[in-house]
Formats: sequence, C-alpha cells, structure tokens
Amino acid sequence: MSKSVIITADSTCDLSPELVERYSVKVLPLSILLGDESYYDGLNFTPADMYRRYRADGTLPKTSAPSVQRFLDFFRPYLDEGYEIVHLDISSELSSTFSTACIAAEELGGVYPVDSRMLSTGVGLLVIEAAECRDRGMSAREIAEHITSLTDKVDTSFVLDTLEFMWKGGRCSGVAALGANLLHLKPALEMNGGKLGVYKKYRGNMKSVYKQYVTERLAGKSVRPGHVFITNSGEIEDETLRELDELVRSLIPVQEIHHTTAGCTVASHCGPKTLGVLFINE
Repeated sequence: MSKSVIITADSTCDLSPELVERYSVKVLPLSILLGDESYYDGLNFTPADMYRRYRADGTLPKTSAPSVQRFLDFFRPYLDEGYEIVHLDISSELSSTFSTACIAAEELGGVYPVDSRMLSTGVGLLVIEAAECRDRGMSAREIAEHITSLTDKVDTSFVLDTLEFMWKGGRCSGVAALGANLLHLKPALEMNGGKLGVYKKYRGNMKSVYKQYVTERLAGKSVRPGHVFITNSGEIEDETLRELDELVRSLIPVQEIHHTTAGCTVASHCGPKTLGVLFINE
C-alpha cells in the first residue's frame, strides 16, 4: 500500500498563501541576503520591501539556495510522520536549489525531487498538478514521474518594464539596458530548456504592451483549461489586471485564473511592473 504523500516546493513557485493552503503545499523559502542582513523570501521580506530599499540606497538583494541542512530539517518531520515527499524546485539551470535538495533526498530516502525547469508560477502550475495527482491517489514515485514528463508543456514568460534591475544584478550589460531605455523597449522573456532568455521586444506604454503580449502569447495555443496564472511583480494597477483577466477569458477557455505576486527571487531580477501569463499546453 502506498504511503500518504506531501507536496513541497521552494518559495520560487510564487503561489499565494490561499493556494498554498488550498492545495496543502509546504513551502521552503529561499534566503534573501542584503549585505550582512538575511531574510526569508515572502516571510519577512517582500518585493515591496525590496523596492523601498532599492529606491532608498540602491541596494539589491541576492538570493541564496537553502543549505543541505535546511532541506534535511524541512523534510525530516514529514518523513517521521510516515509520509513520502514530492518536492519541486526552480530550474536547475538557474539555481543550485534542486541539486542541494537531491543531496538531502539521497540521505533521507522517501523524497522525490523534481527539477521543474521553470521559475515562478511555471513551478506553481506543476505544484498544483502534483497536488491534484496526490488527491487522486497516485504514489509519490508516480507523481514525480508524471510531473517530470509535463515540464516541457509549461509555458512560462514575462514582459518587463525596465532592464534596470537585470543590469544591476549583472544579468545584462549597461549598454543593453541604456539602449532599451532610450528606445523605450520592453523586453519579453521566456523559459526555454530550463533557461530564461529574451524572445521579443515591445514598444509603447505598458498597458498596451501587456495586452499585446498576452494576446500574442495565447494566440493559436491549445491551453489546458484548468489553471492559468497572471503573475506580476507589483506596482501594476488593479484596473489593468482586471482588464487582462477579461482579455485572457476572451482568448481561451479557462476554469480558473490565479492572480499572484512574484516573490523576491523573480522581482529582484525583473523589477516592478513585470507581468506574465503562464499556463500548461495540451
């Protein structure tokens, strides 16, 4: 008889507290480092805190993967209660989090780590799928194998208002950031092969850019109708988000649209007013 299963993930999954509770997911926050100060992503440090700090003194945080010991301490209580664990992490191409989880899992046994090959609610979509598989009675091994087979179908992308944060974080050159700002270009990024890269550059005010991006991203796609995320990094007007919700519903059949705010891991690189529509293809 299969053991009961716990679904866990690192905080880059960017699920809202409501979704974490609804799907009974356990979340391990990444560390946020500001000089000698250390915080936990989403617990005692948020994107709003980060933007205030950056605008006050120009300091951007660095994120840090949990140590092996933190993973051991995180997993062990659930194993001691008789559960098996399916654990999902941010793409191994972007962080050492998954490899560290694998070390802890090998030591403990009963833990099935999954490399999502995604970030933000691209991971979140897989977490929800894993939770729904658990609720259908699948074993931990079956869930992990199913989720791994699904990673190529997840569509994760974002459009940015500015390259300033990527430049400050060393993710692009100052020349590229200056050129984009001077030309009023709004880069769109997508996950491909576990990595994040620019696939298009928009021009115009952000409200029209959001609508063009969402329309193009969904055009011609056969989207699984269960869950679609509209994820943003903060400082976008509620009216704009409502209009984008209506736009998504006009373009594809969808049962639930989840609005979430990205955590510091995404926001520290993309900056405010970043927005993505994320979904799973059929």
